[in-house]
Amino acid sequence: MGVTIVAGGFWGDEGKGKVVAYLATQDNPSHVVRAGVGPNAGHTIHFQGRKWVLRQVPSGFVNAQSRLLIGAGVLLDPRVVQQEVSELGLSDRLGIDGQCTVIEEEHIQQDRSSEHLAKKVGTTGTGCGPANEARVRRQARLARDLPELKPYLADVPLELHRALKAVHDVLIEGTQGFGLSLYHGSYPFVTSKDTTASAFCMDVGIGPTRVNQVIVVFKAYVSRVGEGPLSMPLSPEEVRARGWEEFGAVTGRPRRIGEFDLELARRAVMINGATQVAVTCLDKRFPECYGATRREQLSPVAEGFLAKIEGELELPVTFISTGPELAQMIDRR
Repeated sequence: MGVTIVAGGFWGDEGKGKVVAYLATQDNPSHVVRAGVGPNAGHTIHFQGRKWVLRQVPSGFVNAQSRLLIGAGVLLDPRVVQQEVSELGLSDRLGIDGQCTVIEEEHIQQDRSSEHLAKKVGTTGTGCGPANEARVRRQARLARDLPELKPYLADVPLELHRALKAVHDVLIEGTQGFGLSLYHGSYPFVTSKDTTASAFCMDVGIGPTRVNQVIVVFKAYVSRVGEGPLSMPLSPEEVRARGWEEFGAVTGRPRRIGEFDLELARRAVMINGATQVAVTCLDKRFPECYGATRREQLSPVAEGFLAKIEGELELPVTFISTGPELAQMIDRR
């Protein structure tokens, strides 16, 4: 395994949290580290009869042996961190890089009161854009400046370097999706930083030569929260008829739904340097596949859908999610 990066291939909401949690339980990485933007991205995990929506803590918490880290490139809302640590009982397992930018209340208010951000772009209102702006101006406070975070402070790049030197496996959890990249996405309807595998390396402090695998995650259809283009959109009536209605994990806003976007998928694979593909929510597109754990259990039409993706992207679909639970996964590595 070495270093594996999990990245989103569409507009976020692809199911990266489940993929990361599954890999954490199956591959037993010594470290699971969150990269990406910040608490504007919620990762949903169904584990031990509960549903967890995590906005800061890595989804790898499901493996009690893994060290959980938050990289320096991640924006930090101390209130969200403390809440998740308390709920999960992780005080002795979590490490936060002291270089993380802190989201202040003023950043949240700026985000929500800005006509451009709140209305035109349709941000989540979590303060991420203004916090990144403050960091660029060199006016932001960092995690190392807050007494309440001192118990969690860690040198994340050094920990990862030592883990790799000891031939341990490291799992990097990216957030949001390729289409929301500040540089490669549908500008200006994007997030406030890059969301590709290369950026995730920077976020956690490892060089690109240390990466072994890049798994790009696609949903069996496309969804998007906020404003911006969406190819092949479905009407609300068609979405309801197919049972594809969804709501944002952080905002609760209804997601706009569209057909699988092969053009966007090809570009995501190219720029992320993907080595494998994961497809989630196959059971929603093909209900007869719900709960399958072997590819032989898939219907011919579902198999044809996956075969087309593999042919167009020229990569193997190694993970296929067929339901919300971690065990509802086909692993074809």
